[in-house]
Amino acid sequence: MDFCIYDSRMSVFKQPFGAVAAGTQVQFSIHLPKDVLPQKVEFVLCSDGETDRSFPMQFLRGNLRLNRYTVTFTPTRPKLYFYYFRVTEHSGVTHVIHANDSMRGDMGLHTDRYWQLTVYDPSMHRPNSLGNGIMYQIFPDRFCNSGTPKQNVPSDRVLRNDWGALPVYLPNEKGEITNSDYFGGDLIGITQKLPYLQKLGVTCLYLNPIFEAHSNHRYNTADYNKIDPLLGTEEDFAALCAEAKKCGISVILDGVFSHTGSDSVYFNRDGRYGEHSGAYRDPNSPYREWYSFKRYPDEYESWWGFVTLPNVRETQPDYIDFICNPRTGVLAKWLRLGASGFRLDVADELPDAFIDRVYQTVKSFGEDKVVIGEVWEDASNKISYGNRRRYLLGQQLDSVMNYPFRNAVLGYVLTGHDDEFLNGVVSIIENYPKPAMHAMMNSLSTHDTPRAITVLVGESMEGKQRPWQAQHHYLPLDAYARGQVLLKLASTLQYFLPGIPCLYYGDEAGLSGYADPFNRCCYPWGNENHELVDWFARLGQLRLSMPFLTEADFLPLVVDSDLCAYLRISGTKKLLVAINRSQSEKSLPLPPGFEDAQLHLLLGSYQNGLLGAQSAVLMYVDNDINVEGMF
Repeated sequence: MDFCIYDSRMSVFKQPFGAVAAGTQVQFSIHLPKDVLPQKVEFVLCSDGETDRSFPMQFLRGNLRLNRYTVTFTPTRPKLYFYYFRVTEHSGVTHVIHANDSMRGDMGLHTDRYWQLTVYDPSMHRPNSLGNGIMYQIFPDRFCNSGTPKQNVPSDRVLRNDWGALPVYLPNEKGEITNSDYFGGDLIGITQKLPYLQKLGVTCLYLNPIFEAHSNHRYNTADYNKIDPLLGTEEDFAALCAEAKKCGISVILDGVFSHTGSDSVYFNRDGRYGEHSGAYRDPNSPYREWYSFKRYPDEYESWWGFVTLPNVRETQPDYIDFICNPRTGVLAKWLRLGASGFRLDVADELPDAFIDRVYQTVKSFGEDKVVIGEVWEDASNKISYGNRRRYLLGQQLDSVMNYPFRNAVLGYVLTGHDDEFLNGVVSIIENYPKPAMHAMMNSLSTHDTPRAITVLVGESMEGKQRPWQAQHHYLPLDAYARGQVLLKLASTLQYFLPGIPCLYYGDEAGLSGYADPFNRCCYPWGNENHELVDWFARLGQLRLSMPFLTEADFLPLVVDSDLCAYLRISGTKKLLVAINRSQSEKSLPLPPGFEDAQLHLLLGSYQNGLLGAQSAVLMYVDNDINVEGMF
């Protein structure tokens, strides 16, 4: 059999599109040529740890060339399924698998060649505290220094007075990278800048770690129950949350629960917290069972081999209780002080049982509270440490950081590889439950990636060490000007795709930088790129002004090597988003209802059916348009 048709993204073959809530009836159809006369056609459903199940498909007469076979399946509980089709003829058995490939016999079949069906908990919903605007990520030491005097700052910290200079990036005389230089950004500084964040359309703040820790990144927690003294006090944090709430902005924190710092009240390798306390110095410490020692005390499991980051045993009952107890735990303390949720660092290294408890505790403070996970791949089918994860099936994560979209957007603007962009976006939209998709954290830059403008126009950093990155930190003026244009195109795609646009502090001000620590430089107050700030403020306010985008459908219109255009649709409301990445004008065909382009124009220029070179356009209509497409 050389001809068969199935496309999971077209309603003629699968209804409804994408992931479904448990209890939803799903219809699958396949088209076969008239000259194929099978003995039977089957829909085969697979799930991890279970025997494959086959369902006979009913023959329905099709058109002149094709016959249609169909089956209806109603999943009853949240679960990740894979499926394919089996066609039995007198001459043998053919398996119809992903991309309309086909195989004889059973050799080589594997779930990565099947289609995916995500079935999620019907009670899932997008948390309201995320708002309808954008998320703004802050690396606290580098955003804004209020100048407020701080108390009880450890004496071994290097306090910088040259805001905006490059962070220390070379090893010390012992060959160690200590991350012990601080520029003094603080919580009061963030509070002072709330009007600025409002201007950008921010409705949710995500703060990198703020708990006491002895590094400027603070991913080596020293005390989960204290604000780092350079950032301020608990009162400062409560005041930030209260003032932010008045501005319609929620605050979520970074939860670093897979490891602590070795220099912490819990481990205390350096003796900072007393000579005879902590798991390293006291074998009878109450924290001793949190850690896995191979040979006490000097050999222990640590995060990716970094001895300064000893791993914790997240399934240890007293550790779970310490973090998750709804009355006395770490999560409860900061939620009571005003936090609206947590982003879980390295979620794929946290066991399901621990994430379950985190989710239960956070949600006990209100269904609007948020749990977002750091997952770099497609989180719907992620396997980590040999286990298939169930992050997005319900009762675990509201959503995840959306690195696949980052890669798709930057990759497209940089290379014009249209197939990679479209598949990168649509595969996530297809695989993720709608509530999770609408809560995705869509970033172009983060504290773990190079700045977007550097990715777009900087030299490749492949194989280049920190001295090279420092020398090339500031882009040449011609490259920077080009990067500014490309960043506008990339951000237009980012801000209006499904999910929540997440702006990494300083991207809007034109900050460049390769890897850590160069992507963590100070916000350039007084030296901002005002053209970019105004651009991002315009995008943010547009996003905020159209709350229908929060749960609108996505429909690609044109995606080729130069032009990318798509619709966001909710009822009668439609937003057309388009960018032209080429150096010349391009024809942009408009769908029905958008004929009077100037009347509907929100952003950019569109004249005589043409979209200008390296430019973006947004058009909005609110009327009854009959739009037919993939979904």
